[in-house]
Amino acid sequence: MSLEQILKKEYLNENLQAKNKNEALDELADIVIKGPLKLNKLQVYDALLQREKLGSTGIGDGVAIPHGKIGNLEKVIVAFGRSKNGVAFDSIDGKPVHIFFLLLAPENSTSQHLKTLAKICRMLKVDNFRKRLMAAESNDDLYEIIIEEDKEHPNP
Repeated sequence: MSLEQILKKEYLNENLQAKNKNEALDELADIVIKGPLKLNKLQVYDALLQREKLGSTGIGDGVAIPHGKIGNLEKVIVAFGRSKNGVAFDSIDGKPVHIFFLLLAPENSTSQHLKTLAKICRMLKVDNFRKRLMAAESNDDLYEIIIEEDKEHPNP
């Protein structure tokens, strides 16, 4: 599945204001509840928080991939947030997080959830991709950069 199918332009925020993990999760939840799926913010936030209790989704190099499962969701969705200042997120390397990919999946979709998570991880290993995301000037630019990079990483 391509990210173009599950990442919508309205699911991007180029200017997160959060200073800590809880604020970042709250802002990321805001992104998806404003979309067309009419998700419950508390349910989204709680799913993300429960996953963080298992271990930080801050994977290093200024990147975090918070994710969770939602009962009433029909398909995987992805959202994106960027913090120019960085967020204290308990990352494995101890550094602030600037790039967030949020992944929400239906409770029963382990396969698609893991494939999407793996794809995003592969994309984020590309140093130039992270630099381009940080340099983008608008949500439209961010969307184009993400979709372009996604096409370079087809599903295995």
